[in-house]
Amino acid sequence: MKDEIKARTFSDLLSEHHVDDVLEGEVIDEIQLSEIKPNPFQPRRIFDEDKINELAQSIKEHGVFQPIILKKVKQGYIIVSGERRFRAAQKVGLKSIPSIVRQYEESKVAEIALAENLQRENLTPIEEAEAYKIVMNNLHLTQAELASKIGKSRSHVTNTLGLLNLPQEVQQMLLSSQISMGHARALSKLEDDKKIIKLAHSIVEKQLSVRQIEELTKIEVKTNEIKRSIQPKYVVQEKQLAALYGQKIKIDDKKIVIYCKEDKLIETIERLLKK
Repeated sequence: MKDEIKARTFSDLLSEHHVDDVLEGEVIDEIQLSEIKPNPFQPRRIFDEDKINELAQSIKEHGVFQPIILKKVKQGYIIVSGERRFRAAQKVGLKSIPSIVRQYEESKVAEIALAENLQRENLTPIEEAEAYKIVMNNLHLTQAELASKIGKSRSHVTNTLGLLNLPQEVQQMLLSSQISMGHARALSKLEDDKKIIKLAHSIVEKQLSVRQIEELTKIEVKTNEIKRSIQPKYVVQEKQLAALYGQKIKIDDKKIVIYCKEDKLIETIERLLKK
């Protein structure tokens, strides 16, 4: 029997690329801040200003202890690891920062950015979802493959990515803790933005539990499935007859139903008999 191959996780990735280490033979250079750009694959959109200020104060007093990791690009450098140190150095007013330049492929830069944030800081659920999407697109991964890489369940990845289907208004309600992750996950199963927004506001106004909103969304999903499964067999003929006789017509496999006022009934029947 073949040995089972253990999936490599992003924890392994950080160790594999020695993100926190200075390797033998590597040179630490002072790179001008003006030449450095943020990582385009950085999943974090909002940085904790208090933490940045604390780090800036530490840098002001003691300097930058750990170099940041950069990748050389056509115009300057992009950050692979160390964006908070970079931002703190900017606040202090430094002109340059200790850096190590490494030649990573873009796909690895995206992986490392996600790994760092998942390992060290709590991303918002929306940032996490966007990060998953970026990595999947860049590495051409399926949800199952991504789940294996980051040591998460397939359902976790699926549910997290589903948050990107929510209207912006509802995403903001999640980020501001007006609704919970459980609420958002249930709402993401729906397709109609207006209904999603309406239900999200109902959660806040009526203090609906996750269980309650799950039941409501199940009913809505089931209703939509039933509607999609019903194929109006005679819809074209119904419209043609309605246009011809000026009355609402309903046809099924056994009968034709004519909806009309009593005073029009005889007239409509006579017109049908003539035809």
